[in-house]
Amino acid sequence: MKQLFTILFLVAVHHVQSQIKTTFEPLDVFQLEYANHPAISPDGTYIVYERSGYDIMSDGSKKALWLLGTDKNKTHHKLTSRESNESSAQWSPNGDRIAFVSSTDEGSEIYVYWTKNGVTAKLTQLSSSPSNLTWSPDGTELAFTMKVEAKPPVLAKMPEKPKGAKWADAPRITDRLKHEADGSGYIKPGFTHIFTIPAEGGSPRQLTSGDYNHNGPLSWSTSGAKIYFSGNRNDDWEHDFRNSEIYSINKATGEFETLTDRTGPDTNPKVSPDGTRIAYLGYKDKFEAYQVTQLQVMNIDGSNKSVISGAIDRDISIAVWASDSKGFYIQYNDWGLTKLGYLDLNGKLTELVDNIGGTTLGRPYSSGDFSVSEKGAIGYSLSRPDRPADVGYWNQKTKKVQILTQLNEDLLSTKKMARIDEVRYKSSFDGRDLQGWLMYPANFDEGKTYPLIVENHGGPILNYGPFFSAEMQLFAAEGYFVFYPNPRGSTSYGEEFGNLLLNNYPGEDYNDVMDGVDEVLKTGKIDEGRLFVTGGSAGGIMTAWIIGKNNRFKAAAVVKPVMNWISKTLTADNYYSYANNRYPGQPWENFENYWKFSPISLVGNVETPTMVMVGMNDLRTPPSEAKQLYHALKLRKKETIYVEIPEASHGIANRPSNLITKVAHILAWFEKYDAK
Repeated sequence: MKQLFTILFLVAVHHVQSQIKTTFEPLDVFQLEYANHPAISPDGTYIVYERSGYDIMSDGSKKALWLLGTDKNKTHHKLTSRESNESSAQWSPNGDRIAFVSSTDEGSEIYVYWTKNGVTAKLTQLSSSPSNLTWSPDGTELAFTMKVEAKPPVLAKMPEKPKGAKWADAPRITDRLKHEADGSGYIKPGFTHIFTIPAEGGSPRQLTSGDYNHNGPLSWSTSGAKIYFSGNRNDDWEHDFRNSEIYSINKATGEFETLTDRTGPDTNPKVSPDGTRIAYLGYKDKFEAYQVTQLQVMNIDGSNKSVISGAIDRDISIAVWASDSKGFYIQYNDWGLTKLGYLDLNGKLTELVDNIGGTTLGRPYSSGDFSVSEKGAIGYSLSRPDRPADVGYWNQKTKKVQILTQLNEDLLSTKKMARIDEVRYKSSFDGRDLQGWLMYPANFDEGKTYPLIVENHGGPILNYGPFFSAEMQLFAAEGYFVFYPNPRGSTSYGEEFGNLLLNNYPGEDYNDVMDGVDEVLKTGKIDEGRLFVTGGSAGGIMTAWIIGKNNRFKAAAVVKPVMNWISKTLTADNYYSYANNRYPGQPWENFENYWKFSPISLVGNVETPTMVMVGMNDLRTPPSEAKQLYHALKLRKKETIYVEIPEASHGIANRPSNLITKVAHILAWFEKYDAK
């Protein structure tokens, strides 16, 4: 009996110990997975999705396609046995094949998987990576886009070097407006063109030509005779970079047809299932800081254009025709949530789900997408505050959602994940309704008070929401409340709200952030003497602006900021895009205004101990911007430190070890000044 009691006791202790949860830890980042780009089969019985995660040995991302049953079918397995990155899955019209893109030793290629027998075949051997795969209506061809490289300009003829000589590399010469891009570096000369290839393999055929870019997504006419796309074939296309039109090209004759002609972006054409109309996204450009992207429809010949989503006042990011051509399934952001709804041709909106997202693991930005079967079943990226994206399935018969995957339960079910509350409050400046989100410490105790980190989002024309964030979960695991607001200028609140930053950034968005801080302090759970502030990109701008305006924070971490709009505007990769939609004119035409909104103009007020961080390969907010803040604070003998992340572009957290590095250094800096 004594032996039995001992055994039962040990079993009970083991059970209790197995239920003890630990907090989220830095190395857990490498174990995270998320479901992205779910593509539902035409009959709605299967979903193929990208299962994305990280490789701890290579410190990079990895993704593979997985096949998932939607109903009683319990299928859930990797699509192929290949150990390469796979993406861009597209079902054939009758569901018998799946086309996708996969990496090889020579570059990315197009593959096809036959659903009946599981056979996979490589269709191409391309010179560049393909994008925007699209099946022809009869399933006999695939269209795609691909860059065709061109020769760089040559200015001087150099003498030949002696055989075996080791001279310096030849100079890199460019004569283009856009010649570099953050994360990619130097852009090789060339233009994106449209190609087709037989679905059973063969030689790709280039349809478009000329020194223009022809962009996807692509859409075939119901007869298969034409392909519709977005681009800019205007004479001054390079400097007219905010503009694009909807075109068609006749596959047999190569004849172009221009279907739109207004100033502004017109993108994402989609032919209706009945072949009579084209839906597209865009707006007439008023050259403002922010304009809502609208869903529009025109006849197949470009006539009778009308706006369908005008009453919504929200960006439409994805629009998919219903199979009866009587309406659309649309994705849009509304008060920090990413939603999916049905919009009929009269503009009546019916909300279906409000939890799309979870595919940006660093910070809680809106993300995700969906696809629709012929009968209206929907597969989508389903988001929860404490989990990265899983595959969600909306059943068109029951109108209910099922979570079809549990990609992180093996890890996160053993972790204490922080809870998130919505915070609504009023602007002290003009009484506007404002919104933010408050994350609780993972080990929250009602009887204690805690420090607060204010995390400002980037953009600034973006929004945070109640989505999973590895960075903020790591903050919460260390005992911090985290407040992340959506001040004026944020998306998901309408065009007027977002456009309040026109020629006024930073402006009253500063007040909105500080009003939010005052609101969360009312909870009584936060120690007002232990406030900290951080943010990256536009969030770095706001953080630098805040510490130039007040001394309420014990320490700050200014990450990849813009400190001087004059220098930033003329050195960043997107240098050409600021004038007349952020501030009037170019810097030399409006020097005082550019300087007025530069955080460096307030650096003489800064008393807050400040860490400055930037990626050494950042082309969007170049390191020279961060150095201006660090150097100014050093000259003023203020407490500061400068952290450079090697080989990191603007997206510092793109590599998981850099995400961990970023968070660890911010926490260490705050810990140094935390008077517990």
